[in-house]
Amino acid sequence: MIKKLDLYIIRKFLGTFFFTLLLFVLVAVVIDLSENVDDFLEHNVPIKAVLTGYYMNFIPYIVLMLSPLFIFIAVIFFTSQLASRSEIVAILSSGVSFYRILFVPYLISAILLIALQYYANHYLVPTANRQRFEFNVEYMDKREKRRENNISMQITPDTYIFMKTYNIKDQTGTRFSMETVKDSELIYKLKSDKIKWIEDKKEWQLSNFVERSIEGLKENLETGKKLDKKMAFDPSYFGQRVSAKEEMTTPELDKFIEREKIKGGNNLTFFLIEKYRRSAVPFATLILTIIGFSIASRKTRGGMGVHILIGITISSAFVVMMQFSTTFATNANLPPLLAVWLPNIVFGVLSVILLRVAPK
Repeated sequence: MIKKLDLYIIRKFLGTFFFTLLLFVLVAVVIDLSENVDDFLEHNVPIKAVLTGYYMNFIPYIVLMLSPLFIFIAVIFFTSQLASRSEIVAILSSGVSFYRILFVPYLISAILLIALQYYANHYLVPTANRQRFEFNVEYMDKREKRRENNISMQITPDTYIFMKTYNIKDQTGTRFSMETVKDSELIYKLKSDKIKWIEDKKEWQLSNFVERSIEGLKENLETGKKLDKKMAFDPSYFGQRVSAKEEMTTPELDKFIEREKIKGGNNLTFFLIEKYRRSAVPFATLILTIIGFSIASRKTRGGMGVHILIGITISSAFVVMMQFSTTFATNANLPPLLAVWLPNIVFGVLSVILLRVAPK
C-alpha cells in the first residue's frame, strides 16, 4: 500500500524532474531560436509555422533525448537533499527498510516515466520529427533531394524492378521495367516508358507498356497506351534517407526493415539500431534510478556537490559507451541488438553492485 511517505518521495521525484526539464527546455528553445531567427526571417517563415511546425515538434525531440539524463540528475538532487537533512536516516530508524524506500516510491516514479518515454519513443517523437523535417523542406531547405537515378531494386524474393529516373515530388518514373524470375528462368516482364502513382486508387499508371507472361514454351504478349495496375511496391520505397528512421513510428519501421531485408539494403543496421534503441533507452531510466539512489542516499562530507559530480561522471560514461557500442555495430559487425543493450547490461551490473554496498 502506498503511504504518505511514498507520496512525498514520488512528488519530490517527479516534481524535481519536470521542473529541471522545463527549465532546460526553455533554455534550449531560446538558444535554438537565437541561432535560427535569421534563417526564419530570410526565408519569410510565418510566425505560426515557426511555433506549430517547428517548435511544437522540436520540444518533444529535445525532451526525449535528454529525459534519461535529467531523471538521473533529479534522483541524485532530491535524494541528496533527503540525505543531507538526515531524512533518510530518520526513515530507516522508523523501521522502513532501505529496499522498501527504493522499490516502492522510486521505482513507481521511474515506471511512470518509462511508460511515457516508451510511448514517445515509439510513436510521438517519430511523428514530430517527420513534421519538423517537412517544415524544413517547405520553408528552409528547398534543395531537398527530389530525384533518383538508375534504380535497381528487389521488391519480393522473385521480383525485381528497374527505373531510369524517379521523381519523388510528383511520384513519376521513366523507363520502368519489372521482372519475375523463378528457378533462374524469366516468367514475367513488364516494361513502360512512364510510370505514375495514382493516390486515389493506390495503383500505378503505366504509359506505352509491354507485358509478357512466359509459361514453358508459351508466351502471352500484351501492349497498350495505358495500364492501371497494383504492384508490390509504392512511393515509400523511394527517396528514403538514413535519417528517415527517426521519422517512422515503430510499426512503420518494422515494415521498412522487413522490406529492406528483402531488398538487401545497405543501411539495414542503422534502422535496426533505431528500433532496438527505442526500447533500450526507457529501460536505462530504471537502471539510472537505482544507481542515483544508491549513490545519493549516502550522506557525505562533500554533500550534494560530490553526488552530482559522481552522477555526471557516470551518466557521461553511459553516453560514451552507447556511442561506442553503436559505432561498433555499424562499422565492426557487432549485432545491433547487443550493441544497443550492452550499456544497459554493463550499468545494470554496476547498479546491483552499488546497491549492495550502499549504507543501509
